[in-house]
Amino acid sequence: MLLSAMLCAAAIQGNAAHRSILVFSKTAGFRHDSIPVGRKAISDIALDRGWSVTLSEDANLIDSKALKAFDAVVFLSTTGTILDKKQEKALQGFIHSGGGFVGVHAAADCEYNWPWYKDLVGAWFLQHPAQADAVVKVEDTSHSSTQALPNPWKRWDEWYDYRVNPRPNVHVLASLDQSSYKGSKMGEDHPIMWYHEFEGGRSWYTGMGHTQDSFRDPIYLKMLSEGIEWACGSSKRK
Repeated sequence: MLLSAMLCAAAIQGNAAHRSILVFSKTAGFRHDSIPVGRKAISDIALDRGWSVTLSEDANLIDSKALKAFDAVVFLSTTGTILDKKQEKALQGFIHSGGGFVGVHAAADCEYNWPWYKDLVGAWFLQHPAQADAVVKVEDTSHSSTQALPNPWKRWDEWYDYRVNPRPNVHVLASLDQSSYKGSKMGEDHPIMWYHEFEGGRSWYTGMGHTQDSFRDPIYLKMLSEGIEWACGSSKRK
């Protein structure tokens, strides 16, 4: 069953792969129409960088043995309850053994009955106003995922509020200028991208990425690719 699942997953292999990435986009709630575009974009990044990448919505790949093949797992706008208890334990083991996690947009709208997952991502989704242009303030310009970003960065997206401000527990890379758009309930301090080292592994998250155009934007894709690279760490897990 597991071998079959891996064979059925789309896999793209670069000529000199030095990273192995699982892009997981299972949904049990809202389904973003940007997911196929995001999968294609990450596949293109992988081809360009010489990574290997597996694209799947089969939770059987969140398995203690199967995850050994990967340096990082990307949760691409996952929603709802998508893992069972065994799979939850496998993801924890992956992180504890030095694996990397990348959360994109609705990865924060996921696994509400599992507090450990909220701690891994950094925060859970609360609500969002209508899509709008907003100004992103880059707080840390030295990180590899932010070095190429405009600052400030005006862009159109769906801007998430979170149930709690993650700042006390993560390193905030970028936040939103609350005066630049309407409808947020977060307050003046509104992180939108962050990272942290977590229980032996690494976690990087961006709240940006609702729209299909995000995954056609070279600036966004550079940010995302460097976030994935950072989450992979030194690849000494295996």
